[in-house]
Amino acid sequence: MKILGMDSSGLVASVAIVEDDALVAEYTTNYKKTHSQTLLPMLEELAEMIELDMNTIDGIAIASGPGSFTGLRIGSATAKGLGLALKKPLLEVPTLEGLAWNLWGSDRIVCPLMDARRNQVYTAAYAFRPEGEAFTMDTVIPQSPKDIGVMLEELTELGRPVVFLGDGVPVYREAIGEKCAVPYALAPAGSNRQRAASIAALGAMYLKQGKAVTAAEHRPEYLRKSQAEQESQRRQCS
Repeated sequence: MKILGMDSSGLVASVAIVEDDALVAEYTTNYKKTHSQTLLPMLEELAEMIELDMNTIDGIAIASGPGSFTGLRIGSATAKGLGLALKKPLLEVPTLEGLAWNLWGSDRIVCPLMDARRNQVYTAAYAFRPEGEAFTMDTVIPQSPKDIGVMLEELTELGRPVVFLGDGVPVYREAIGEKCAVPYALAPAGSNRQRAASIAALGAMYLKQGKAVTAAEHRPEYLRKSQAEQESQRRQCS
């Protein structure tokens, strides 16, 4: 099974090909360029490097949100276009699940933090449970946008060591130090940001489980309204 994975939900742009249990190729950048400038050129360069016939892929896994509204729209449009052109199914992988998968097998609670601004984060908490030769990832706290202080209180109530990752960590590192009352660690470079390899790996699992959608059915999952929509709503109510 060959899966194309893509993630443009945050500052990172990432594309990858996973075939069966092997990562064939991955191209990831974390630089100040818009994803409209990077995502397709990265995919084209990766495909050329590994002599990939796009018709041979079995599915397209896309980080479906939450995340940057612009980034999610670009990733969604790219995935939908490829899915329609190639007649391939799409696998909608929640961004936070993809981030947590970077730390596969951790014995700590894994807490992705994505900066949602205004003292809020897109966040969730996961735990890995041994199952045969692998691990199952269980959701301990469901994904949602919330105040960083509230999330840290919920993690403290769990009473288990935590490992944090995501672009929200440097933004709220001081708050983590002050309010997290359980032992915690911060994931290192290489595993603390979005990776298309994780999206593709989860996408392969989704495909086996029958959790595919058509390109026409795919919609990104924003979790909350954009700032422009919120401001428009406030003006209408005032």
